[in-house]
Amino acid sequence: MIPFSVLDLSPICQDGTAADAFRNTLDLARAAERLDFKRYWLAEHHNMPGIASAATAVVIAHVAGGTKTIRVGSGGIMLPNHAPLIIAEQFGTLESLFPGRIDLGLGRAPGTDMRTARALRRNLSGSDDSFPQDVMELLSYFQAHAPTEPHVMGQQVRAVPGAGLGVPLWILGSSLFGAELAALLGLPYAFASHFAPDYLMQALEIYRSRFKPSESLAKPYAMACIGVFAAETDREAQRLFTSLQQQFLALRRGSPGPLPPPLETMEGFWSPQERAMVEHSLRYAVVGAPDTVRRGIAEFLAMTKVDELMVTAQIYDHAARLRSFEITAATRDALAKPTRKAG
Repeated sequence: MIPFSVLDLSPICQDGTAADAFRNTLDLARAAERLDFKRYWLAEHHNMPGIASAATAVVIAHVAGGTKTIRVGSGGIMLPNHAPLIIAEQFGTLESLFPGRIDLGLGRAPGTDMRTARALRRNLSGSDDSFPQDVMELLSYFQAHAPTEPHVMGQQVRAVPGAGLGVPLWILGSSLFGAELAALLGLPYAFASHFAPDYLMQALEIYRSRFKPSESLAKPYAMACIGVFAAETDREAQRLFTSLQQQFLALRRGSPGPLPPPLETMEGFWSPQERAMVEHSLRYAVVGAPDTVRRGIAEFLAMTKVDELMVTAQIYDHAARLRSFEITAATRDALAKPTRKAG
């Protein structure tokens, strides 16, 4: 069976604080480690009242320091917000502290609105077209420094720590651009189908068909992320799912906020047009009791044939969130068992 991993947005719940979110994140990471999830990734977002992982490298250190074996990384670092050298130094530091456990997933979007992007960078003279060059620069900082003769011009800028550590880089995407870049550079690729489903299958086809082997990766390695909201009954899972539906709708209305408690029904909360928009954006979410979740995940894996599945769950109640990941892990194990042929 393919490995399962976790994407955590470190949600800040209504009537909760960032400190609560970080405690819950570490508790969930420890549970994910016990449940044999492969990776635990955190995402960079800014000016989002419901997401606590803005200082992503700091939260990664918090999680890696509180766990022992699970890989910890970014899903992702929004590279347009940063100088590549800074990211190389941050993740070189993390790799030095937690050797062999750090992943660096890179996104092309700013992860926020343009006003906040200006506050982050101060200078928006760059463009999306600089992303490939920034990735190449970042890759160079993780390569071993080649000593040169004193009279020969060598590498002028080094990431210390970072040089020679070979931190694994992933390209993240929700369109076709990232698939093309990951294929060209021979890097692993992760698609954000948990909120941007439209180009999933086309992006996977482009990545696989155009992949060029590299020193770090001999053949394509694709991961996709979906939301999984699992509970003891379909009805309870649907109730838990309403927290994300409400939060997603608030974001699209231009008023992002903390993760709200679930509702018994979304009827009367949204217009027919808003419902269609939310259901389209979240259409790959798997919501239900264990049997429903097993069928949903099996169908998604059969359709995409990804090498790894990443799961996220914006669930208001922390105990219910832990239980959802327990059911997901049990689903993974059940799908791994060979089926017996009749007769």
